[in-house]
Amino acid sequence: MNAVILQPSYIPWRGYFDQILRADLFVFYDDVQYDKRGWRNRNQIKTSHGKQWLTIPVYSRGAQTQSIPIGQIPIVWDSPWNEAHLKAIFHSYSKAPHFDRYLPLLETFYRRRDEFLADFTIDFTVALARELGNTHTRFLRSSRIPGIDGQKTDRLIQILQAVEATHYISGPSASDYIEKEKFDAAGITLEYMEYNYPEYPQLYPPFDPHVSILDLLFMTGPEASSYTSKGDHV
Repeated sequence: MNAVILQPSYIPWRGYFDQILRADLFVFYDDVQYDKRGWRNRNQIKTSHGKQWLTIPVYSRGAQTQSIPIGQIPIVWDSPWNEAHLKAIFHSYSKAPHFDRYLPLLETFYRRRDEFLADFTIDFTVALARELGNTHTRFLRSSRIPGIDGQKTDRLIQILQAVEATHYISGPSASDYIEKEKFDAAGITLEYMEYNYPEYPQLYPPFDPHVSILDLLFMTGPEASSYTSKGDHV
């Protein structure tokens, strides 16, 4: 069984969904330390003025936040950030060919008032994966797997063994710290993604491959999945 373990992110880029597509089981790694300047609560959309960050405000109090697991990070509702995000997306993409197709889905999610960041981003990611036509991948949160207490590579292997995975698909940057010999000893094969995707039409040239998956969906609609599964892997 192929498995992927990745931290939950906010409206991720298409490489994230490529990994989901390749997985029989996708594990949202939600019980590890929250990274304050990562992609957990923010991403970028393309606008006529360049890329724009959309950031979900979360509870943050210096070093204290750094010790909180991702799944326990609360959203701050002091301002209507959800309305602001939807408005920004509308202004940037309302003229995109397939915007109207996905607007009801966006409105459903941006009406939500989740207490915790991961509850919102995980559900949103799963819904977007299904919109891309992915019906086979199963999803699980690592916080719901009992008995996981290792660190780094050992922790990954414990999760993979708990779900009976035989093959692990990792992002390329993880090759800097993953201890391959431990995978060999556990009898789990290891594969690294190589992101190599074709360009697609965008509203605001030049082409930028690293924006949120929303850009691809709005521009290519039902054909979006053909632009998320052409990455070569090794």
